[in-house]
Amino acid sequence: MKNSKNYKWAVVGMLWFICFFNYADRQAIFSVFPKLKTEFGFGPVQLGLIGSAFAWVYAAGAPLAGFIADRFSRKKLILGGCLFWSLVTVFTGWCSRFWHFVTVRALEGMGETFYFPATMSLVSDYHGRDTRSRAMSFHQSSVYAGTIVGSWLGAWFAEQYGWRVGFYFFGVAGFVLALVLLRFLREPVRGVSDGINSDATPQEGPLGIGPTLREIFRRPTAVLLMFGFLGANFVATVFLTWTPTFLTEKFAFKLTTAGLSGSVFIHLASAFSVPIGGLLADALAKRFAGGRILVQAVGLVVGAGFIVMVGLTREVRTLLLAMSLFGFCKGLYDANIFASLYDVIEPRARATAAGIMNTVGWGGGALGPVAVGLATKYGRHSIEIDNMSEAIAFGGVIYVLSAALLLVAAFVFVRRDIVRSSKTFSP
Repeated sequence: MKNSKNYKWAVVGMLWFICFFNYADRQAIFSVFPKLKTEFGFGPVQLGLIGSAFAWVYAAGAPLAGFIADRFSRKKLILGGCLFWSLVTVFTGWCSRFWHFVTVRALEGMGETFYFPATMSLVSDYHGRDTRSRAMSFHQSSVYAGTIVGSWLGAWFAEQYGWRVGFYFFGVAGFVLALVLLRFLREPVRGVSDGINSDATPQEGPLGIGPTLREIFRRPTAVLLMFGFLGANFVATVFLTWTPTFLTEKFAFKLTTAGLSGSVFIHLASAFSVPIGGLLADALAKRFAGGRILVQAVGLVVGAGFIVMVGLTREVRTLLLAMSLFGFCKGLYDANIFASLYDVIEPRARATAAGIMNTVGWGGGALGPVAVGLATKYGRHSIEIDNMSEAIAFGGVIYVLSAALLLVAAFVFVRRDIVRSSKTFSP
């Protein structure tokens, strides 16, 4: 296997495009919520359940997906998953009943749950501690690109040709991409970037279930990072699900404008800040064991105030500014989600660790859309959009609590956990 300096960045580039469709496919549904509300009469609770169905299955399947990715070809799991979820995206365009939408969203979650555990583990074997945050932050930028394009094109297709056409477009495009990359993506040797294995030496066998779980849950840093991710993801799923509806109903945005604005201001700002977060984290990690986590915590603390502003403002200019600044702070956190975790996890347990982290983060985060739906319908105000505004603003409190968990990890546990983890897989 060639492991040249150029190829390890080419790998990140190939995965960037797969992740782009991963997020475009899952995001397109939210931009057409107003259309589904009109055509099928879905209420806020039903729409919230459609939004959460993906996340619940995604979360439930993630530990198994990670465990499998630590034992089998990650390349095959990544590309096979892309083929599967692309096909499900096409099926979304055929839905006509509430249970149809819940079912396809659940199947989409099942297909996509393999992606991040396999991908982050694979990237960590091409990029060691010196470049890991930068590689993963560049890959993370595809999340924002996919979210923006999925939201905008989904809404544009809905207005121009009907809401179903966007799902056909994204599904077919992702299917073709996966087939093309079968030729170019290569599976690396596990642990090679950490100096554990090389192309010339036999690869160490996988860990058993017990050692894998002990490697993860005996690291307090890993546990705190997972619960911090839960809080951050709770807020993220609220914004992903409800922003287009929030903009159309509170600020009278047109559907296409809401689909674009609901993603572009937040996620374009995140795309701008995520490489900054990666560069800062790689630099700080050389001087301070908790450097990556500290960058994340700062993003959460500062971002909390802008979340409150988004929920409570009635001025469009203030709204767009707050969304952009929240997105910038979000990018600082997102750049190091898995890079921080992998600092304290043995390479042979990394996919499982990412899977469990996704279970905690998305399982708890999936409550966000439903919670906002319930708060919107049953809140203290007689006008639903006023209740939704307060529910969105409450995300600032969740961000502060998540930041507190990360600061404990950064200043109390991470140095010890890095040392312990390095001893378990020293060559």
